[in-house]
Amino acid sequence: MATKHENGTILERQAQKLKPPPMYQVLLLNDDYTPMEFVVAIIQEYFNKDHETATHIMLCVHRDGKGACGVFPKDIASTKVEYVLTHARKAGHPLQCVMEEV
Repeated sequence: MATKHENGTILERQAQKLKPPPMYQVLLLNDDYTPMEFVVAIIQEYFNKDHETATHIMLCVHRDGKGACGVFPKDIASTKVEYVLTHARKAGHPLQCVMEEV
């Protein structure tokens, strides 16, 4: 896109390159108290995963200490973390959910 300067010269405008917004992965962290079935239900409800995928993520949490539930823009990831933590606390479970930039 070109614009005309007041003295008649034409200036070429550099197209601004917009970087995509940073993305964040939401992780569930293992603990020794939260039932596996509860973790599967959380993954299905808040991350829209089918039972098989949710079970696989839960097993990663159990085996590796953490499991990735999805990658989202910052505000969505933050909201999902809050929903999961609120749901877990109301149910009396110490499940931890965090987000980290990818």
